[in-house]
Amino acid sequence: MKKKDIKFFEDLLRKRLQELLSQADDTVSGMTEQKENFPDPTDRATLESDRNFMLRIRDREHKLIKKIKKALERIENGTFGICESCGEEISVERLKARPVTTQCIECKTKEEALEKALGL
Repeated sequence: MKKKDIKFFEDLLRKRLQELLSQADDTVSGMTEQKENFPDPTDRATLESDRNFMLRIRDREHKLIKKIKKALERIENGTFGICESCGEEISVERLKARPVTTQCIECKTKEEALEKALGL
């Protein structure tokens, strides 16, 4: 992969990581603020449902943060853009669609087909 492509992905990943980390800070501060006391149980249930939904989103973002950090490590050690399964280069188009990927499209397709066949 060309150095300019590596630089592009490094900048993209660092920017996305910073965005996710700042959103996480907002979530923590938003959840520690005093909430209103709701006399209506339905209003309280809605608030709890919204909080649970937000926590699920943040959990997914937390997992994405880990993947981004691993992708940045791969950039540092020179293995970014190399498929972990077959060792071939991952296409730039695939990396643009999913910069944290560790597999080329062929290997990922095979893996998903196997998971589907096994019912995973």
